[in-house]
Amino acid sequence: MSLGKDTDSQNSPQPLALTMGEPAGIGGEIALRAWQALAPEQKTPFFLIDDPARLAGLARQITPEVPIEAIGAPAEAIAVFPRAVPVLPMAVPKAVTPGQPARENAAAVVDSVRRAVSLVQAGEAAAVVTNPIHKQTLYDGGFRFPGHTEFLADLAGGDATPVMMLACPGLRVVPVTVHVSLARAAASLSTEAIVQAGKITAAALHDDFAIARPRLTVAALNPHAGEGGALGREELDIIVPAIAELRGAGIEVAGPAPADTLFHAKARAGYDAVLCMYHDQALIPLKTIDFEHGVNITLGLPFVRTSPDHGTAFEIAGTGRASPASLLAAMATASAMAEARATAQRRSVA
Repeated sequence: MSLGKDTDSQNSPQPLALTMGEPAGIGGEIALRAWQALAPEQKTPFFLIDDPARLAGLARQITPEVPIEAIGAPAEAIAVFPRAVPVLPMAVPKAVTPGQPARENAAAVVDSVRRAVSLVQAGEAAAVVTNPIHKQTLYDGGFRFPGHTEFLADLAGGDATPVMMLACPGLRVVPVTVHVSLARAAASLSTEAIVQAGKITAAALHDDFAIARPRLTVAALNPHAGEGGALGREELDIIVPAIAELRGAGIEVAGPAPADTLFHAKARAGYDAVLCMYHDQALIPLKTIDFEHGVNITLGLPFVRTSPDHGTAFEIAGTGRASPASLLAAMATASAMAEARATAQRRSVA
């Protein structure tokens, strides 16, 4: 995958493409707050794919000191960013009321993501950063994917296999099973799924995080790692074979490790990422350690994509109370990953 069409475009600064997200949620206002934080230092330039009139109205309501400026192409964002929020126009058909999503706007939300991906694939933007969506509203509008991740994989085409990583300073976690019940997670866990997640994670740590020798740890499913089968055989029958296969592929990996001793500070110093067996095993420690700065990262795609690790927050939308901390962390992560990936690619062809 190329982050640019040629060497010159790869070496020139490129902005991040920030999607609209659910317009009735907090995406617009955290984007305005993020610009306030970044523009004075001219750090991490980005542009929004959104309705300039909508954002201007939102700015007048909560951040009147933030100017909005429509742009015709992503390249214009670099010059505009120090003085205004650059916005690549995309109309929102129905007037937006904060906290009240409308299915009439679902297509614009989806098209914003599609446009962001196409711009990154064309080398006009460095990475995709997605604002939170409201899935039910998208479903009501005809969206046929379970969520962002599956849609992004479809846009990537080919044999892309998306893997979700959650990251904050000091911890990266990858749930092998994601949005399924705990009973289904245990029933569907497989050696193949663990191996696939481990290989994709190790490759991303090397290429996107510039870690020369990634270290993985695999969490156990059962208490005390199954106590030799007394508390469950998943470790013996599924997880240990997966670890052996990953080691056979040259990946440094430890485990299965009991989850109750895996996330304290000393343990975290011993790995670069943890493969967790189910959703909450991954997300509870991460959100406990750093709730505000968590970042959702999709690995396994031919482009970089990150997102804040929170939802639309309808209950506070339009009040100006939403924190941009997670969005700022997502932007910083996306920028660093894009640069690391570009550097790795230049080395591979040198």
